[in-house]
Amino acid sequence: MKTTIKALFGAIILTIILAGCGSSDETIKVGLNGSGVPLWEEVADIVYEEEGVELELIEFADYVRPNMALEDGDVDINAFQTVSYFDEFIEEHDLSLEPIGTTYIAPMAIYSEEHESIEEVPDGGIVALPQEATNMGRALLLLEEAGLIELEEGFNGYGELDKIVENPKELEFEPVVAAQTPRVLPDVDLSVINNGVAREADFQPNDDSIFIEGDTATPYINIIAAREEDTDREILQRISEIVQTEQVEEEIIELYDEALIPVFVDLEEIGW
Repeated sequence: MKTTIKALFGAIILTIILAGCGSSDETIKVGLNGSGVPLWEEVADIVYEEEGVELELIEFADYVRPNMALEDGDVDINAFQTVSYFDEFIEEHDLSLEPIGTTYIAPMAIYSEEHESIEEVPDGGIVALPQEATNMGRALLLLEEAGLIELEEGFNGYGELDKIVENPKELEFEPVVAAQTPRVLPDVDLSVINNGVAREADFQPNDDSIFIEGDTATPYINIIAAREEDTDREILQRISEIVQTEQVEEEIIELYDEALIPVFVDLEEIGW
């Protein structure tokens, strides 16, 4: 049985309590953002069926509170962020959190209403890209992968437009709030749009973009995170194992119309 509760938790959040008559009284609280809820509803059903443990899914309206709630013990794990964002956030806020598993990549892509390929972009073309630091760094790496710019050697994905060392087409860059990147498409040659933002704007990244993230995507694998002292907790490890099964892989592909790519790798491959 599923019961939906609305509550105030720093921001307004949505708590979905998945309850039943299982063999365990244990409940695991999972911090999410909106796009992750459909997948974790499926995961919750599997965890309950296999382990008799309930998952309480807590949806946050921002990208700050899920990590702070995890640090404070208000949730047991969270699953909403890339390893790149996670690494920067825990360093900036001095948090004792660690990843316990990977989930998928949500590829960033380049879109255009004016051009059908990167090669058609004219000299002096206007490029919109998200202004937030980690998003902009990722967008710059994507533009470099597309052959439009060159970044300073050793660029780590954090930084702004001053990291561009070569711009042969003399492109003009317009940083905008990430949520606005689809809306400015009529006014620019290209817009670099996050996967979730694109899907909210009814774009299918694989079909509607003119260039999609590939080799640059490793730092942007999404993770499941826990507190350091809980990384070996058996039920949390079991949840991570369930997420990385073929059954959940198929759910990711189906639920998100192949817009998300399941990626299950050893944590050492992402620097942990």
